[in-house]
Amino acid sequence: MTTGKFYGIGVGPGDPELITLKAIRVLEHCNVIAAPRTRGGGMRALDIAGQAVSLQDKTILPLSFAMSSDRALLREQYQRNAELIRAYLEKGEDTAMICIGDVSVFSTVCQIADVLKEMGCQTCLVPGISSYSAIAARMGISLTEGSRPFHVLPVSDVDLEQALSLEGTKVLMKAGSKMPAVLDLLKERDLMSVSSLAVSCGCPDEKIMERLDKESDLSPEDSYMSTVIVRDRNL
Repeated sequence: MTTGKFYGIGVGPGDPELITLKAIRVLEHCNVIAAPRTRGGGMRALDIAGQAVSLQDKTILPLSFAMSSDRALLREQYQRNAELIRAYLEKGEDTAMICIGDVSVFSTVCQIADVLKEMGCQTCLVPGISSYSAIAARMGISLTEGSRPFHVLPVSDVDLEQALSLEGTKVLMKAGSKMPAVLDLLKERDLMSVSSLAVSCGCPDEKIMERLDKESDLSPEDSYMSTVIVRDRNL
């Protein structure tokens, strides 16, 4: 058993005031902070955490993940990054890995935690506020009520036409380059009046479009931080 403990922490969608008290406490405690790094070298989760916790004396461990659906390649990446973290755990250093939003929603944190558990490491997950929860609050809308269903769907990996036929509210994430196709299908299905688009909710570059049918200049957003909410007509 290693002596250091691994913490997976969700830092919320972007607004540092939405980071939980527990996440702040754990981040202040851990001397090593691991953060996913984009191909351009940015670390957005770290930027968010740094607005709530001083990182001045922390060791920052950048982690690289290629965007891929190849399970074998993904497993190799999880193994490689878990080994980088384990090196600190074996020295008795409690280490936190941070991610945008919540650790259990489209995050690599759970996969890294699973690999570390297989290695015999102690792990703990700290939840964060999801982007779609923050977006709904920002717009003052309900995502679901009573017994109405609610779906969170990755656009890149689902049949979009079938997804839009589901009963209840649909949250469409990870659209990326498929955003133009998403918007075209929403128009075709006459869903623009109940659809919203949010980009970087809670960040300085936030962009919120509450009703897409009211947008006179709708430019498709292919950002990783883009989320479409198709509201339940029955709410």
